[in-house]
Amino acid sequence: MLLTDERRRILFVGGKGGVGKTSLASAIGLARARRGARVLVVSTDPAHNLGHLWECEVGDEPVRLADGPDGGCVDGMEIDPEGTIARHLAAVEQTMVRMLPERQHSQAREHLERARHAPGSHESAVLERIAEAADVAERDYDLVIFDTAPSGHTLRLLALPGQLAGWTDTLLRNRDRSERFSAAMRGLTGNAEQASSADAELRRTLQRRRVRFDRLQNAITDAEVCGFIVVFTAEALPVAETLEVIESLRAMRVDVAALIANRRSPADAGELLRARRDVEDKHLTAVHLAVPDVPVIQVPLLAGELTGVEALGTLAEFVARH
Repeated sequence: MLLTDERRRILFVGGKGGVGKTSLASAIGLARARRGARVLVVSTDPAHNLGHLWECEVGDEPVRLADGPDGGCVDGMEIDPEGTIARHLAAVEQTMVRMLPERQHSQAREHLERARHAPGSHESAVLERIAEAADVAERDYDLVIFDTAPSGHTLRLLALPGQLAGWTDTLLRNRDRSERFSAAMRGLTGNAEQASSADAELRRTLQRRRVRFDRLQNAITDAEVCGFIVVFTAEALPVAETLEVIESLRAMRVDVAALIANRRSPADAGELLRARRDVEDKHLTAVHLAVPDVPVIQVPLLAGELTGVEALGTLAEFVARH
């Protein structure tokens, strides 16, 4: 089945805000778990809804959301960028304290505090956790599903691995050029062993980040490993944004696995909803004409409030058929 294709190990579920991304990401995960898969659903949206949807506490480390047969399960986590930034800066501070003389510690801490609020720090922290989650999933899960923030934020994130890898390369080249000068300074200051150890530690850190971002970049551009599912409602603005997202994803060589037209109005529930469905049909025709090579799955408007395992199970049953 398309939405539960067992070949892919990574799925991104994205689209405009409020179209039902979290519900469908969770339902896909539950459908796979019912087939015995171990699934991790990761929310990257700052406005987390995963815990509310499953009616349980979800944090920055995986927690069990549901069990399935044959060892299948759904675990969930909500990425905490602020916590990631705090942990990263604390590690950097420890390194700087070892590398710098005591008189410079106060200045270094002020610099790190400014870095905490620097533009791009939030996105970098989220990307770091996405890369970590992808690594964890490769070891411990059969599938990781990223329930993403609204489209623009997600597209910036997907472009970051290549950018940060290039930035890390530049840092490493700069380190190479500076080492022949710093070697002489180490001899003059008498701190050769300490400085050499600090340089080696910095290089190892940069190399680890370079390898991790390379691995993530390779994964998200491999159609056999990763797919992007775009969720939308059949209305003018979500459709327009969906077509823009598809164009951007393809430019980044990310495979668009499927489109999901969510909350389709019924045709047999009165004149009002029938008229609305006619409008939706026109928008779906436009989508089919614009991207005829991408499958479009239609999910009906469901009765009741979509929260809790039982309600998600109903949606998962529908997903399992597609």
